[in-house]
Amino acid sequence: MTAGAPWWRGAVIYQVYVRSFADGNGDGQGDFSGLRCKLGYLAGLGVDAIWLSPIHPSPNRDWGYDVSDFDGVHPDYGTQEEFDLLLSEAHALGLKVMTDEVLAHTSDEHPWFLESLTGRDKANWYVWADPKPDGTAPNNWLSAFAGPAWSYQPARQKYYHHKFLRQQPKLNWREPAARAAVLAVLERWLLRGVDGFRLDVANAYLHDPALTGNPPVPLEARTLSSWAHPPNMQFHYYDSNLPENIEVLDEVRRTVERHPDRFVMGEFSEEAERCGCYAAPDEGLHSGYSFPLLEARALGALFIREHYAMLARHPRHWPSIAFSNHDVMRTVSRFGGEMPPAGLDKLLLALLLSLRGTALLYQGEELGLTQAQIPRAQQKDPVGDLYYPYVYGRDGCRTPMPWDGEADNLGFGTGTPWLPAQQAHRKLAVSAQLADPGSALNFARRFLTTRKASAALRLGDIAFLDLPEPLLAFTRTDENERVLCVFNMSGDEQTFAIADAATLGVGCGATSLSGRTLQLGPYAAWFGTLL
Repeated sequence: MTAGAPWWRGAVIYQVYVRSFADGNGDGQGDFSGLRCKLGYLAGLGVDAIWLSPIHPSPNRDWGYDVSDFDGVHPDYGTQEEFDLLLSEAHALGLKVMTDEVLAHTSDEHPWFLESLTGRDKANWYVWADPKPDGTAPNNWLSAFAGPAWSYQPARQKYYHHKFLRQQPKLNWREPAARAAVLAVLERWLLRGVDGFRLDVANAYLHDPALTGNPPVPLEARTLSSWAHPPNMQFHYYDSNLPENIEVLDEVRRTVERHPDRFVMGEFSEEAERCGCYAAPDEGLHSGYSFPLLEARALGALFIREHYAMLARHPRHWPSIAFSNHDVMRTVSRFGGEMPPAGLDKLLLALLLSLRGTALLYQGEELGLTQAQIPRAQQKDPVGDLYYPYVYGRDGCRTPMPWDGEADNLGFGTGTPWLPAQQAHRKLAVSAQLADPGSALNFARRFLTTRKASAALRLGDIAFLDLPEPLLAFTRTDENERVLCVFNMSGDEQTFAIADAATLGVGCGATSLSGRTLQLGPYAAWFGTLL
């Protein structure tokens, strides 16, 4: 039902990786002034909200995901006043603004951690434990960035826990004063006027106070992913993903709901069904997303149906749907390889924007950007540094947004960009695509216009048709509107028999409807209203 639906249900939220979006002052870093100049572009694209990657001060060990001051803004991005101006101008254009809050851990340069090191006032604000008698770590917990998830600190003669880098100590949400302080962070930004939050690693707020070791994944159950990344060799049942995590998420949501018309969603990177990812909007967060759609290397019809079959086990949950973000390979490269086939970019956009849920669109995906290749000497990501050359890290999806194919640095800014602008993106720049009626960008704009006008595509129920690969088809139904969505997930032509329908005219690729026979060319999608 559409009546009274909150703004975020069925919205399209555009993720802005601020450092790489637009440089307004020529220092090579994206910033608030650059983003302000592009708000008209985002409003014209047709998105409902923008989610800003972390904007707080940080020593950038993990590029903003190691916060040293929850109340300030990073000087690379601007001032508090410039952020307030950004917020005001976005609202004037009808755009909501969400911030990315990292509440499971802080930087080791945060004043809270420095006080915790003394063992006095904030001694229990972080997860500390004694070493084993032989001096080794308290248990077998592994960091997501490889190696033990513990670092020894002689100032306290204890280990502290870090799920990620050793410079990202884990906050102790079981300490009431620490929990209250973190919730107060959200309260202050809500009072500033932000419209909601994306919560980083929302599965990792609680740890097992007994420090029980994680059980191993059995050898016979290990996949290539398990062997490629040591933390995947154990089930993360005790360092995070505890079932009672949902109680914390509920407290977070109630904090947010003290302010009207706000939204909070979470990222759940592991064991999502244990820890509240798929909770109902009145039990945990309003929405959540996990990593199946972000980590898949083949986006087949069966995979999509199975993912939504899993979601159907949680009928009151409203999902957020993402194919890409700042942590994973660009979508067309992940599914299409080094030379993505023609039309794949539009097919993926059409699919993302027609599945049931709140759609999360990462910057540049509307352009069909490919994964960038960054020489090691220019890499910034600690994951790339750790695993090079086996893994090239996350920099390839974080390169500067290409605004103008004829300009220096592709129009990102006048200074040398923090990551190199990609010559391969020159032909995909906004300037070139706006001038091409058949571009991915103009397709995205047309589709988003249609989506806004269709309650079924934004809010409707989803039901999948039982079809063989490579065809994917489903209906979206809301009250009296029923839309049929059909996708050819392959490079070969396909034929599909349909009931009476009137085309919506927003498909992609070569499609033709003759009577009740629908023909779809390679990577084509067709949409119609069932009569």
